[in-house]
Amino acid sequence: VTAVSCCHSLAPDLQPLLYAFFTCRKNALLAKSSSPQVEGDFAMAPQGLDQEECEGLLQQWREEGSSQVFSTVSEGPLVDKGLAQSSLALLMDYPGEQDAASEDKWCSRQLSDLQAAENLEEPSPTVLGEESLPEGEGPMWAAVPMQAGPQYADCTILPMGALAAEEWEEDPAVVAWSLAPEPMPQEEAPIWSFEGLGQLQPPPVEIPYHEILWREWEDFSTQLDAQGLEAGDGPQFQFTLMSYNILAQDLMQQSSELYLHCHPDILNWNYRFANLMQEFQHWDPDILCLQEVQEDHYWEQLEPSLRMMGFTCFYKRRTGCKTDGCAVCYKPTRFRLLCASPVEYFRPGLELLNRDNVGLVLLLQPLVPEGLGQVSVAPLCVANTHILYNPRRGDVKLAQMAILLAEVDKVARLSDGSHCPIILCGDLNSVPESPLYNFIRDGELQYDGMPAWKVSGQEDFSHQLYQRKLQAPLWPSALGITDGCQYVTSCHPKRSERRKYSRDFLLRFRFCSIACQRPVGLVLMEGVTDTKPERPAGWAESVLEEDMSEPEPEPEPVSPRTVGTIQHCLHLTSVYTHFLPQHCRPEVTTMPLGIGATVDYIFFSAESCENGNRTDHRLYQDGTLKLLGRLSLLSEEILWAANGLPNPFCSSDHLCLLASFGMEVTAP
Repeated sequence: VTAVSCCHSLAPDLQPLLYAFFTCRKNALLAKSSSPQVEGDFAMAPQGLDQEECEGLLQQWREEGSSQVFSTVSEGPLVDKGLAQSSLALLMDYPGEQDAASEDKWCSRQLSDLQAAENLEEPSPTVLGEESLPEGEGPMWAAVPMQAGPQYADCTILPMGALAAEEWEEDPAVVAWSLAPEPMPQEEAPIWSFEGLGQLQPPPVEIPYHEILWREWEDFSTQLDAQGLEAGDGPQFQFTLMSYNILAQDLMQQSSELYLHCHPDILNWNYRFANLMQEFQHWDPDILCLQEVQEDHYWEQLEPSLRMMGFTCFYKRRTGCKTDGCAVCYKPTRFRLLCASPVEYFRPGLELLNRDNVGLVLLLQPLVPEGLGQVSVAPLCVANTHILYNPRRGDVKLAQMAILLAEVDKVARLSDGSHCPIILCGDLNSVPESPLYNFIRDGELQYDGMPAWKVSGQEDFSHQLYQRKLQAPLWPSALGITDGCQYVTSCHPKRSERRKYSRDFLLRFRFCSIACQRPVGLVLMEGVTDTKPERPAGWAESVLEEDMSEPEPEPEPVSPRTVGTIQHCLHLTSVYTHFLPQHCRPEVTTMPLGIGATVDYIFFSAESCENGNRTDHRLYQDGTLKLLGRLSLLSEEILWAANGLPNPFCSSDHLCLLASFGMEVTAP
């Protein structure tokens, strides 16, 4: 009576729970005992708690009270969490062999807990771990699978017996508590469903990050090319190349708002450095192209560690006050360096090129194993860069790319005017099928009148009233680069007909008239300058004019500037297709602010082929450089499942790109 009368003074949100508790206990006792004493124990209960009202009360508790209880369990203070769990556990208790005194004791205990919770101002963790009762007074509590009786689907009725004692679990996802029964034959236990919550399942087992971010290796070595020949026919020099933006620590700290979803521990450089080195060791590329390499980290940790792994490294820091740059590393056991050309996009006095981005171009000679005999492999040109990020300045991006392509053209050009195989990779801050991407792949772009933001396709600024538009010429002639993305000096043919002055030709001037005249101011020295040369008989006093005249120099050709169009002749195509057919989703290489995008690329030398000439899905035909395989990328949904980038498994905000190539080996 006291407990019932006091329940009216409790908080309104706890009253339905307590009424349901008393009513459910009453029905359970009536179902198991016909003694009138049991009926009398509940004689002073609130009037009207018959079977219909019991069911109505439980229905009301499910509709109105369950959300409050479960929100308390998952989000509320520890005191409320413990009380909610205890109340729910008592609700499902089976009183089969307990007497009325024991029942009153449990009721008084639960009521005192509820009253104490209302008087507490701060949560107390001690409520979670309730003291176990003596063996004679009652059983201990444990988490067990739910087993509903046929008469009371909403109340769990368990047979009494030897009870297994277990500790309280603190997982908020576990909301069903009851007495632990003796081991019984396995039966399919129904799941307790709550309206609005669906069916409560056990918390899912955490999937390891390496399984979520699993990336398949796609092998193309046995596929047919456009001519129907296997890509692996004949001897080949095979190698792998990785391109990776490793996220400079300084840049991460300057833009910390982009990484609020990450635990601070996984953003620590020492943690990230160890992860990056494990990734390098796992994939073991022959050529490594890195972007956002912080200078102090490079010289103190990255370069020594990569050198121990067998790499020779070249580094170019960004100009100005920037602390990061690009690096290209290769294994000297596979390649020999022919030349290295750092590229700076900053040009003093040019407003278009006032940014500090850089690139790095290496010319490498593959080292053929001795077992192949006297064979040769063409040199390989590798270019690595990180283009300006600013989505609004597509004009700057195109000018930077033109400088890089001009440098690649100079380094990769052979004596016959052709180019050796080329690989161009890096973070280009442009999405697939954007004008900048199409310019690299197709070799031509008509830009006149194009909005600058449209060049990279990163963001849509079409709603803005003022939009910077590209105008021809895109860069001034003082830059020294043509609209064909070549240095001006590279376009001039060498003078093959230049006069060769032989000794006999020069001796013809020995006794000419001007040579026999004493120069004015010549110091007189006996035996040296005091004699006049005597012209031998038959020696002409002057050399014929036609013999002395040197041919006029050829006028240097003027490279015409095309109106609003830029081109290049390097014939590049992308390693990746930027689409995942098995998931019907686009590939992504980074996830800024949780939005997936592709901005990292590996382009390589390959001849494009028309749609009508294709025999498979590829848009190119193999040349000297063949694509043998690549490491698949991931979709945005998969990266979301791993909490985006960076995460404990991948320590950069970009995914690495990895591809395998083969080069033709020819006899000398």
